[in-house]
Amino acid sequence: MTGSALRVVVLDDDPDVAAYTGTVLERRAGCEVVVLHDASDIAGTLARFDPDVVVTDIEMPGTSGLELAGLLRERAPDVGVVVMTAHVSVEYAVGALRQRADEFLTKPVPAGQLVEVVRRLGERRRAVLAARPVVLAVGAHPDDVEIGAGGILAAHRAAGDAVVVLTLSRGARGGDVADREGESRAAAGLIGARLLLEDLPDTQVPVAGPTLEIVERVVAEVRPSVVYTHSANDRHQDHRAVHDATMVATRGIGTVACFQSPSATVDFRPNRFVTIDDHLETKLAMLACFASQAGIRDYLEPDFVRATARYWSRFGTGRAVEPLEIVRDTGGPGAGVVPGGAAGAA
Repeated sequence: MTGSALRVVVLDDDPDVAAYTGTVLERRAGCEVVVLHDASDIAGTLARFDPDVVVTDIEMPGTSGLELAGLLRERAPDVGVVVMTAHVSVEYAVGALRQRADEFLTKPVPAGQLVEVVRRLGERRRAVLAARPVVLAVGAHPDDVEIGAGGILAAHRAAGDAVVVLTLSRGARGGDVADREGESRAAAGLIGARLLLEDLPDTQVPVAGPTLEIVERVVAEVRPSVVYTHSANDRHQDHRAVHDATMVATRGIGTVACFQSPSATVDFRPNRFVTIDDHLETKLAMLACFASQAGIRDYLEPDFVRATARYWSRFGTGRAVEPLEIVRDTGGPGAGVVPGGAAGAA
């Protein structure tokens, strides 16, 4: 990520102002820019685009700029937030500070000032991310990762770790592709994870070829210290293929663990049990995003999820646990299958 163009989201309901702001940042700062005219898709944009900075007008339909600043602080606390307004007032300035915006600018904003502020905030975020452990979760289909390790991923994010979710197919055999894509982005957005969504054929994911190439490319890009993926002990052919490809692609990663899926066999034998008491509700909220699957997948029902987590707690601590098969855990900076490098119950 270091050295690549800064990614900026511009939100303004005035098309001319939005276009001007985006053009200045693209041409004078070399930024990659996404322009939105309201905040209705901000969660999906965070997961899809992973912005370094968000530049927002204060007065917009629906969610205001100040409300958006507060939302970003909850879901993406490391993203720089710039609030702009054409109306200078103490009330607006105090509101921006309370919502923890990084900068409060008055329109018309000089191009030089805008570029300086965005560069400073973007480079600050890049520096923070460079020093932060990166966790990569690899799944075959939408909702696989969230079912198997949603609580663990929420715990990583709560501890400040960067989380990247790589989903290798869009689940076409299980529902409408557009619905499942939107659901995946919403789930990732809940914890501020970055979602990488590929389009390999559902139920025909190959072990080698494009699968291995995709995972290797993502590993090279994000440089994770911890990787979670499917177990080899699974009835679903796509899950086994993703496991095999990930084992090859992560051969240089110090910590690799496999999560349980609903199609795991009795040979799934976890040797690490991670307490998720504080993150079970977040996991349930993530799974609730997959509404298109709720009526056809019993394992997405909240009581099923709670019961499964409660069952595995007999091997760990607390009242809710996610089980893992540890493939490799060599330690080192940022290593560990729970935040901070601590070990779950073995």
